[in-house]
Amino acid sequence: MESFEEHYASMCDAIKKHLPGADMALIDRAVDYANQKHKLQKRKDGSPYIIHPLAVAQIVAEMGLDCDAILGALLHDCIEDTDASHEDIEKIFGPTVAELVEGVTKLTRANFSSSEQAQMENLRKMFMAMSKDIRVVLIKIADRLHNMRTMQYQTPEKQIQKCRETMDVYAPLAHRLGMQKIKWELEDTALRYLAPMEYNEIMSYLQAHKEKDEAFMRTIQDKITQRLTSVGIHNTTYGRIKHVYSIYRKMLAQGKTIDELYDIYAFRVIVDTIPDCYNVLGHIHDLFNLIPGRFKDYISTPKPNMYQSLHTTVIGSQGIPFEVQIRTWQMHETAEYGIAAHWKYKQGTGTGTEKDFEWVRRLLESQQDSDAEEFVQSMKIDMFDDEVFVYTPKGRIVSLPAGSTPIDFAYAIHSGVGNSMIGAKVNNRIANIDTTLKNGDIVEVLTSKSAKGPSRDWLTICKSNQARTKIKQWFKKEKREENIVHGKASFESEMKRVGLPLTAATDPELEGQLLKKLSFDTWDDMFAAIGYGGLTAAKAVGRIRDDINKALKQQTAEKLPQSPLRFRPDSEAVIQNRHAVNGVIVEDIDSCMIKFAKCCTPVPGDPIVGFITKGFGVSIHRADCPNAQNREDPRQAARWVRVRWATQEEQPFETTLELDCITRDGLILDVAMSGSRR
Repeated sequence: MESFEEHYASMCDAIKKHLPGADMALIDRAVDYANQKHKLQKRKDGSPYIIHPLAVAQIVAEMGLDCDAILGALLHDCIEDTDASHEDIEKIFGPTVAELVEGVTKLTRANFSSSEQAQMENLRKMFMAMSKDIRVVLIKIADRLHNMRTMQYQTPEKQIQKCRETMDVYAPLAHRLGMQKIKWELEDTALRYLAPMEYNEIMSYLQAHKEKDEAFMRTIQDKITQRLTSVGIHNTTYGRIKHVYSIYRKMLAQGKTIDELYDIYAFRVIVDTIPDCYNVLGHIHDLFNLIPGRFKDYISTPKPNMYQSLHTTVIGSQGIPFEVQIRTWQMHETAEYGIAAHWKYKQGTGTGTEKDFEWVRRLLESQQDSDAEEFVQSMKIDMFDDEVFVYTPKGRIVSLPAGSTPIDFAYAIHSGVGNSMIGAKVNNRIANIDTTLKNGDIVEVLTSKSAKGPSRDWLTICKSNQARTKIKQWFKKEKREENIVHGKASFESEMKRVGLPLTAATDPELEGQLLKKLSFDTWDDMFAAIGYGGLTAAKAVGRIRDDINKALKQQTAEKLPQSPLRFRPDSEAVIQNRHAVNGVIVEDIDSCMIKFAKCCTPVPGDPIVGFITKGFGVSIHRADCPNAQNREDPRQAARWVRVRWATQEEQPFETTLELDCITRDGLILDVAMSGSRR
């Protein structure tokens, strides 16, 4: 366990290396402030809490961010976990730092109906702050990175929860921001806890083959370096084993064990200029055999996260395939730290260009008509690394999620193009609208002014969240009445499926509570949301199911006593207006059919309860009958009613007797005569 002094020294070294000239006096003031606020708090490993802010600040410094970002990292937990306020931090460290800390702070004081909703709101808040200042999310990623580095001190349940969240949100986010180095560490650390057996298997294999792998990579590295040096190309070349999670994904995708994989090696060649990149590519293809279809030019066509590099996969003399990445030093730093490096090069205020944050705004737009689960899911799609690049007929490049269709392409161009779409051409041939697009496809959208708009089926065909959001918006605006009818039918069907009475949902006493739970003002608004796809009927019923069952149970409890032995006596007026049937009076029901259950054969004096049977009136059971033990079941609670024996002294009734006798002549006659004498 490292001490405060060691962490403080490491942070200062990182600041001096990456940010010479930083205001160390102000940084020390922030360290003292955070240390004072967190003085009574401990980390899970027992160390002082200040260790965490110091580590996060070091990571932020290594990203190359400015002094305000480092201050924000040091103070990032003060508002959330201490009595510090936004105003206090603004007064001491300025409004910029205060906004950074506020943007990182979770919505811990808000009340949410579910963990998914809380996650959505936290992410939404972070993205809104991110669209104003990219440093917010960079601090947040640094925070998560240090938490993952110390995950061994958490409980197993917490480890699984945090690692899943990291894989769902933070690793894709790091990728989307171009921060590959941090993304790999997040993925590898999460895999260690999510799939420990597979992780240990891969690590053991790599350790066992370490010497062999290093010898192979030295051979390839020397061969490349010698060739490039001989032709006067200044270069830095090195090899590496692909990171653990990448190998794990390959094993799953190809259905192979690690010893059956060959393409686990990658080499980087870093040069000074872009022309040098293409010259190196020619020499690589001359030295080794090219694998067709495995060349990608991300220099002329950068990824949306600003990543640039040439990728090619070749086979060496030993028959082992490996990947070669060729880039300039600036491209390399951008590949390692992504938007952070870009932010540093611009030397701006932390604000991005329209193009840089277009995808952030798309996410913010999408959450307006989505529930929590759908928003989180769509965010994963928009941020994962699987992409496809296609072209318009005029040569414009359009980036889409892998698996996208012409529908996704049309809405990526403009919502008006998508809404008026009647067909599409792919590579100058008529194609179905559900055709999966491939890299390099030229896509042309066929439109018509007489088009009636998108089909509901498109919601299940399209891949991108952008297209799905715009389709929903069209239905929401243009087809409200149709949506209400469609949504109501779906809602009623789902209520029937789960066994809930539809009348319970429209009960005036429950209506306000249920609508608040659903976050709608009226039932029509909710039905419309189901109709246009903003909410599923299953999710709507799921949110209110417990409330309805609780209300039904409460209503039943008000009608039934907790025990049939505790019946309250009726008033004289009630008794006079009750009519006994077969010697039994049923509360609240007059002159109904009565039958005695054969499972327990109750007789006068036994504590009894009644069960309303379909078509046979009320069945009378002894209170201790095994079949009467499910009276608390909310699905049947309304069918159990209070009953009691009539007060008449003489009242005929039927019952059964069981006699154990020794057989003899005349036994039946003697039993019959005995009964008649009584």
